[in-house]
Amino acid sequence: MKQITFYFDVISPYAYLAFERLPTALEGLSYSVRYRPVLFAALLKHYGQLGPAEIAPKRDWTYRQVLWQAHTLGIDMVMPSAHPFNPLPLLRLALACSLGDDAGSLANAPNRYVCETIFRHVWRPVGNKPQDAVDPARLAALAAQLAPLRDVQSESVKDALKINTQEAIAGGVFGVPALVVDGKVFWGLDSLPMLRAYLAGDAWFDGDAWDAAARVGAGVQRK
Repeated sequence: MKQITFYFDVISPYAYLAFERLPTALEGLSYSVRYRPVLFAALLKHYGQLGPAEIAPKRDWTYRQVLWQAHTLGIDMVMPSAHPFNPLPLLRLALACSLGDDAGSLANAPNRYVCETIFRHVWRPVGNKPQDAVDPARLAALAAQLAPLRDVQSESVKDALKINTQEAIAGGVFGVPALVVDGKVFWGLDSLPMLRAYLAGDAWFDGDAWDAAARVGAGVQRK
């Protein structure tokens, strides 16, 4: 059985769609998933990138495209009333609901129910009307529903998010959602068919194509 590490930030609509789509996309295959919240903004900072929502035309296109993709996939989705938002309270809540008192090991991996509840808090609010994802009253109700095992503001929870993010960067993760198996990074909602092919033993992965892609030279570099 292959183990997939699913790196996500609830701020990403693509991460939400990939999370919802994953069971169908990998139906019939033997695998396990470990869910790892990370801070997308820290990935962007590490690689010196702007987020999609920081480029005005790209922001508009992103929102249109994800709503279209949700429509075509039959996934309920509503844009929050404000985006981007600060995801830290939600990411820390996810980690506070996971087992353990230290910042390592399984303490950094909330279960699917916790992840689903938080994702849907953001992207599928009650009544399917736009809501503020980090409204204090809504956050309090969400925390009451999930009953975290650790203090959301504890150092162990804060450290867990940092550790997850550092682990992701060390493993070559540059964006979310990222699904990592056997050291291979599959990025984005549209990578799910490719991930399925790998798990199913597609012969393409036995050749040199995967590694050869990293050996392509850069003809010009923008300064």
